[in-house]
Amino acid sequence: MNVSDIKNVAGIGGGVIGGSWAVLFAMKGLKVKLYDINDDCIANDKKTIEGNLDFLAANGAIKDRASVEANISFTTSMEEAVKDAQFIQESGPERINIKQDMLAQIEAAAPADAIIASSASGLPIGQIAENATHPERIIGGHPYNPPHLIPLVELTKNPNTTEENVQLAKEFYESLGKEAIILRKDCPGYICNRLQLAVFREMIDLVERGVCSVEDADKALTFGPGIRWAIFGHNMIMQLGNKDGISGMIDMLGGGFNLCADIAAWDTIPADYGKLAQEQVDEMMKNYSDEIGHDNAAIAQYRDKMLIDILKLHGKF
Repeated sequence: MNVSDIKNVAGIGGGVIGGSWAVLFAMKGLKVKLYDINDDCIANDKKTIEGNLDFLAANGAIKDRASVEANISFTTSMEEAVKDAQFIQESGPERINIKQDMLAQIEAAAPADAIIASSASGLPIGQIAENATHPERIIGGHPYNPPHLIPLVELTKNPNTTEENVQLAKEFYESLGKEAIILRKDCPGYICNRLQLAVFREMIDLVERGVCSVEDADKALTFGPGIRWAIFGHNMIMQLGNKDGISGMIDMLGGGFNLCADIAAWDTIPADYGKLAQEQVDEMMKNYSDEIGHDNAAIAQYRDKMLIDILKLHGKF
């Protein structure tokens, strides 16, 4: 099977992630059947998808909203969802036993050559696929939220996944405008979760030690490295930061003030940080401009508007 053969996609599980995947597939002209467990869940999925489409249309990210919406159908039958699919994106709850059960149902009804990708955000794909009939066609396809906007997808493989299927999945995601990266070996949490958690640990440590407030820690990240990271990754930032490139930067850092010796090294998030941070985050949200908003829903919409502008600069819209 080639990428050009993939015309029909099944989304298994709706919600925030599954509904967002469905929007992306539909935006790219694919026919999507979205499965969920009952009519109430389907109703919620439709509401989520309609909200995403309204937002995209209002911000010029899609021109023909009706045609995109027409590409999505809904079902509570697993067999109906997967029977004609060439690519299947599972987005069920992050529980090994649930994902294994869903995978068994998918394999019982899906075409023998369909690629099955799990949106698992940290679970080893080997455990998810350990009871699979066709583990060679099962991969991890971990998106970043929301998948219809954030380009990144992390590909993981189980010991039996064929290289051919990994490359087919990579090419398929890239045909959707995704930036697909492949983990060469199993790693808990994958790549991005580990990177962002390392930064978050240091932010927590700085706040807990009284070095700065929650708001100033966020500002430092947003208006310092965060702006550069929206353009290049940190290796390239280091390359541009020294006349001798990244090797010169490492020599400079290694030969001078050893900041790494003072970086947080604890391995359990302090139990009191949630209460401490929540009070300051609530105050920060209250003091945002009306343009940004003052509650989660409004601020998330502002975030997504900014994401679209950034993605336009990257040629993703």
